[in-house]
Amino acid sequence: MNTIDQYTKAIADCRDIFKKKTIDYGTSWRVYRTISIVDQIYIKAKRIRTIQEKQEQKIGDTIASEFKGILNYAVIGLIQLELKEGEAEELAVDKVLDLYNSKVAQAQLLMLDKNHDYGEAWREMSQESFVDLTLAKLQRIRQILVNDGKTLVSEGIDANYFDIINYAAFGLILLAEGVHQE
Repeated sequence: MNTIDQYTKAIADCRDIFKKKTIDYGTSWRVYRTISIVDQIYIKAKRIRTIQEKQEQKIGDTIASEFKGILNYAVIGLIQLELKEGEAEELAVDKVLDLYNSKVAQAQLLMLDKNHDYGEAWREMSQESFVDLTLAKLQRIRQILVNDGKTLVSEGIDANYFDIINYAAFGLILLAEGVHQE
């Protein structure tokens, strides 16, 4: 498989979970503020990091399932940034999937551009780095929130979410290849 096929597969797996959870729970995540989404991603990244450091886990959820959750919460974060406050909290599944597809398509284009410039360097990175980079992006979002959403020269919250999506997708690809371990 090539990168596009692998990326598409990783996203499709995440989208399937997202769709099923939307059917089960509706769009209950619409009540989340940005900091709450950041904290949801943080919990999942921190769990992966703890498993990496302790080399043991007691809960059955896999590292892959945590990367999928990270990816989906980052998409939720992007959707929340796009939707205006006061819009309906409950959205139709089809509308939510259209928004989801739009965000992951943007993330894929970013990935392709960065792969062009960086030569797929992510293929040589450790799973630990994907987690650490995700945690750093979350810290950046927290600081941007402290700064009332303003940055002087840095990218905004959305750019950090897009990078988190791609780190999670890369983690899933390398797990599927057997390069990284569960």
